[in-house]
Amino acid sequence: MARKQWVLSPHTGGSKAPVAVQDETRRRILRHAERHYRGLFTRIEVRFRGQFCYIDAFTEPARPSKRTLELLNETLDEHMARLRGAPTHLCRLRYSKGRDRWSVAFYTYSHEKYEPCFFPDGEAFGSVEDAFDVGAVYLRAG
Repeated sequence: MARKQWVLSPHTGGSKAPVAVQDETRRRILRHAERHYRGLFTRIEVRFRGQFCYIDAFTEPARPSKRTLELLNETLDEHMARLRGAPTHLCRLRYSKGRDRWSVAFYTYSHEKYEPCFFPDGEAFGSVEDAFDVGAVYLRAG
């Protein structure tokens, strides 16, 4: 009889991060963003829900053409306010017990959902700083 074997999947399950871990994670992400991506965002938002940590960036939008404003039927102020308030979803982290036991999912705008991925070094788990770097491609693209 074949023996069933349990396999850890980095993109399922997880557990809610304790408040102390949430606070430390938020500090680490904001410190990393400021050190390595300063000037590419106006604000970074880090929020937690269940086993997930969501990281969004807010940026200063480019000034639109008059034609764009006409097509959208917006004033310049309305347009800029709308875009300034729209987050750029960078990534979603999944917490597994332990300080650096996070998996990462990259937000795909083509499908409008988070897609599980691996860290650049090929590992399934990594640090919050490395996870931020995965999503930061959207900051460098702008």
